[in-house]
Amino acid sequence: MKLLIGGSTGFVGTELVRQALKNPKITSIVGLGRRETVLPPSTPGAEKLKSVVCNNFDEYPESVKNELHDVDACIWTIAVTPMNMKSLPWSETVKITRDWTSTSLETLGKIPRKQSQPLRYIYMSGHFAPRERTEAPKVLSDNNLMEAGYLRVRLHHELLPDLVPRPTNIFLRIAKSGFILTPGKVAPPVPGLPSIQLEDISAALLDQAVEGLEKDTLFSEDMTRIGQNALGKTAQ
Repeated sequence: MKLLIGGSTGFVGTELVRQALKNPKITSIVGLGRRETVLPPSTPGAEKLKSVVCNNFDEYPESVKNELHDVDACIWTIAVTPMNMKSLPWSETVKITRDWTSTSLETLGKIPRKQSQPLRYIYMSGHFAPRERTEAPKVLSDNNLMEAGYLRVRLHHELLPDLVPRPTNIFLRIAKSGFILTPGKVAPPVPGLPSIQLEDISAALLDQAVEGLEKDTLFSEDMTRIGQNALGKTAQ
């Protein structure tokens, strides 16, 4: 299968590439980002990766579109982290979080594909995303992230297929992760925020992209279970 990783040079994207290179079911990987996806020398499976640099996520150039032909699945990790939101203009946060995601869907929906089955698109979101202002977790207001949380909610509503029509050749689901940990890292004491290991969430996202999407929205506990099963950490 041919997998597109949006944000392949990021924190999660880098681990997705690492695991995807080892997955025999994934025969081709398109690493899409604003800079080149670089692998360590002599990385096994490196021939499967095509690094595609995109300087304009508002309107993809033809050279980028050509690399996206016949994609089977996409894992979209491009976003603004809570830490970076405070230093970016709000208009930039909206563009990266909402507009670039919508443009990726629109672009993929128009690109030629030989496959008859829909493209699997997994949008990676965050854990806190209230549907209404009255449901907003206190942690959002405490950290000046209220509007960012509602932006995610509005995007979820726009993306969910039962709410807004979209090309029938795209099957979309949302992955809402908690705090992502690496070995030796400790999660911050944020009430209600779960944590998940980077290795586990990456394995879960790849499993869902390759094997099929389990449900509309995946939460940290779902992805921990799926990822650990995929990695053989738990009994099958």
